[in-house]
Amino acid sequence: MSYQVTLKSSGKHFEANPEETILEAALRQGITLPYGCKNGACGSCKGQLVSGTVKHGSHNETALTPAEKTAGSALFCCAHAQSDLLINVREIQGASDISIRKVPCRVNEIHRPSDDVAILKLQLPAAERFQFLAGQYIEFLLKDGQRRAYSIASAPEAEGPLELHIRHLPGGLFTDFVFGANANSALKVKDILRFEGPMGSFFLREDSKKPIIFVAAGTGLAPIKSIIEYMQVKKIQRPITLYWGGRRPSDLYLDSLCRTWEQDIPDFRYVPVVSDALPEDRWAGRDGFVHRAAMNDFTDMSAYQVYACGAPVVVNAARSDFVRRCHLPSEEFFADSFTSAADLAPVGA
Repeated sequence: MSYQVTLKSSGKHFEANPEETILEAALRQGITLPYGCKNGACGSCKGQLVSGTVKHGSHNETALTPAEKTAGSALFCCAHAQSDLLINVREIQGASDISIRKVPCRVNEIHRPSDDVAILKLQLPAAERFQFLAGQYIEFLLKDGQRRAYSIASAPEAEGPLELHIRHLPGGLFTDFVFGANANSALKVKDILRFEGPMGSFFLREDSKKPIIFVAAGTGLAPIKSIIEYMQVKKIQRPITLYWGGRRPSDLYLDSLCRTWEQDIPDFRYVPVVSDALPEDRWAGRDGFVHRAAMNDFTDMSAYQVYACGAPVVVNAARSDFVRRCHLPSEEFFADSFTSAADLAPVGA
């Protein structure tokens, strides 16, 4: 048995089986809804249930609070149709034109710009043409059936290997492997990996000419780097302010590149922000939470677009504060949340 799901904004509709999520059903039929983590942690897929009933799978309560659920909100990455539905959610144009595929790759380079960040360069087969939108991510397919998602840091037009930025999370299944935490199992140059992609709805909305505020925390710089370099190649000129936050200055592992962008790109401003500098760091720049630095500079964001990437706590705080306190239109906030095992803990259903 299947149910019909209709998008209120466009009138488009698709069929959803009870065993698949609304997001899975939409993607299967070529309709792209907003999404990030796909497992109920980030809230990017949140929309309104206008009519009909759904059953939610496990999700994080920070992504969908009980009050929001009572008010008719739903997380479409973990909601299963129980009847025909009318939903109010943005449809993403452009992403559905690129097919999601499984691709083999070879590790071309492993570079450590800081103690807990690795930059991987992945070489694809010579005949492989992997298409993606700047800002999207891939999922590594691990031997035990698990997956790990990482944003692509290189631009689609860049020649050479795909670039990924990976932060070490001690105890993490894949990051321990990348960083050699287990002496019996460590990633090496020339190793073969497999991934599926591209995925995600975090990419530049080129139909807008609004000035852009980028907010990145840690390796959240990766998809933003892809977008900025894509804009350079395509000569897309819009006023840009990049806020990049870390706990200590060493967390800003590509600081010199960001300063180069500031020199080379017209109307580009770079604001590094450090939250927990130690005396020996001799940090003289901006401090505190990275999204608060943006709020201090832009008290009125009504004429801007914001692209935010980092841990869910950073992204969710930015979304809430920018919309509520800085007058940012909610539809002009685009996000990619980097979820860890703690973020994925199911605290609601």
